[in-house]
Amino acid sequence: MPGAEGVGVVTEVGEGVHEFAPGDRVGWLTINTHGSYAEQIVVPASGTVALPEAVDDETAAALLLQGLTAHHFTTASHPVQPGDVTLVHAAAGGVGLLLTQLIKARGGTVIGLVSRPEKVAIATEAGADHVLVSTGDAFVEPVRQLTGGEGVHAVFDGAGATTFHASLQVLRTHGTLVFYGPLIGEVPSIVMNEIPRSTRLTYGVTEDHIRTPEELRTHTGELFTLVEKGELIVRIGRRYPLAEAARAHTDIESRTTTGKLLLLP
Repeated sequence: MPGAEGVGVVTEVGEGVHEFAPGDRVGWLTINTHGSYAEQIVVPASGTVALPEAVDDETAAALLLQGLTAHHFTTASHPVQPGDVTLVHAAAGGVGLLLTQLIKARGGTVIGLVSRPEKVAIATEAGADHVLVSTGDAFVEPVRQLTGGEGVHAVFDGAGATTFHASLQVLRTHGTLVFYGPLIGEVPSIVMNEIPRSTRLTYGVTEDHIRTPEELRTHTGELFTLVEKGELIVRIGRRYPLAEAARAHTDIESRTTTGKLLLLP
């Protein structure tokens, strides 16, 4: 979701804004306007959060949207319970690395999928219990073997249509598929009465997790606290000058990147 988040210093506040003042370090989400590819931006106070001193600008910028996405998935879409076995697609990516750490913090087990061998160590460092190098649906049999044929409690699939049906196949009875990759390839279709093993399917939308300024600040506060305690590590994969935003998009599409990509003004 390009241009939906950023970090900076307040230079001016509008009429009626009392929770922020010039000089404050803040982060923001502008999910519906995508205006953050800029040196200066006007943002609504309702989508803005104060940044703790212990959280640096780059970490905060890298954490906001993807962190809230991972928080939503692991607390609402499928509230991870101790002992849950989960499958995380793109486990070395920005969301995947955060998902892995949040699942582990809640007592779950993570089987991570990565597209290249060189990404295995990155996913392992984040806490993944098992890491498989897989493309397409090649992960189905290895995941079944790792779970003794039972399948996983939840799959977090941001890989798009190419893995959708395979993800359903590795879920145990009443498992949950958290799908968030509709922009990668064609949107998959499914016949409702053909969903296997009474599994649940959800498409988590971050806006539903932060419907009010209070929810935004509560959830980001929980993430910042984990960072401050050293329990959540935000990996910055690459940094680009703002003028090279197009190159950052090309690199994302190449599937060679890991972690979060940042644009620096």
